[in-house]
Amino acid sequence: MKKILTIALVLFSLSAFAQIKVNHIAVHVSNLKKSMDFYQNVLALKEIEEPFKDGIHAWYDIGGGSALHLIEVKDVPKEKSKVNHLCFSIPDMESFVENMKAKNYPFESWAGEKGVVTNRVDGVKQIYIQDPDGYWLEINDNY
Repeated sequence: MKKILTIALVLFSLSAFAQIKVNHIAVHVSNLKKSMDFYQNVLALKEIEEPFKDGIHAWYDIGGGSALHLIEVKDVPKEKSKVNHLCFSIPDMESFVENMKAKNYPFESWAGEKGVVTNRVDGVKQIYIQDPDGYWLEINDNY
């Protein structure tokens, strides 16, 4: 009986901690106003309440109760890899790509082909863009 109780307690503990969720993602930016313009006007993210009120932070709703947290600090990392990226899913890739073209905003495939949408083997369409600090963002239609 003690062994069954111990197993039940372990399984209960695992189930209580098995599912986590993203609270926020923090991104180090060099110019808050420029980055805010990008995230609001290029990605159309909705700005949400910013708790610090110190002029170097901005917060955006990214769905599911999660937020994107921009923090302005002058020493932004110089080297950016496409492997390290944020990914946002959208319901209509065609409209998003047309919007990028209308804004003359560059995008590319995973392989680096300019103006090309990647069609993954699982059917998901994706493009990659860079924010004002050069961070890579994947935009896909796995919505």
